[in-house]
Amino acid sequence: MSILIQALLIFFARIIDVSIGTMRTILLVKGQRRIASVLGFFEVMIYLIVLGKVVGNIDKPMLILAYCSGYAAGNIIGSKIEERLSIGRLVVQVIVKEALEELVESLREAGFGVTIIEGEGKEGKSYMLNIILDRKQVKTLYEIVDGCDCGAFITTMDVRSSLGGYFQPKKM
Repeated sequence: MSILIQALLIFFARIIDVSIGTMRTILLVKGQRRIASVLGFFEVMIYLIVLGKVVGNIDKPMLILAYCSGYAAGNIIGSKIEERLSIGRLVVQVIVKEALEELVESLREAGFGVTIIEGEGKEGKSYMLNIILDRKQVKTLYEIVDGCDCGAFITTMDVRSSLGGYFQPKKM
């Protein structure tokens, strides 16, 4: 097999195993141990096969370059895959200076459960809108908040698990 074909195979195999590793790590953090363990099996299998090819041909810099490049590309591609899948839930906190009934109404009309907490900020009274949502919905939420022109401060945090509460019904 030519060195170029070997390098291409190593490059693409590394993209696959690093992308799988990225997904495995994210699933572990989100408490999906079983799926993560299956992915881990395939990740390590590909890794060992590819590593063996490179170590057995350490005198061929093109293979080393393909191995390293595949790792770098795998990180980018793995994060893009995770971004597209949008696995899990987020808690979004929207802090506004005024209780904006219009914003709350818009969010609730869009199907979001909104809890309003009154607080005290540097410049006086403020309100925190607490919203837990599926990650796939975050773009919609940001568009609604951005459209209110209320100078909102938004923070987003991952949710490992949740129980109860109001969530939009799944679309079939």
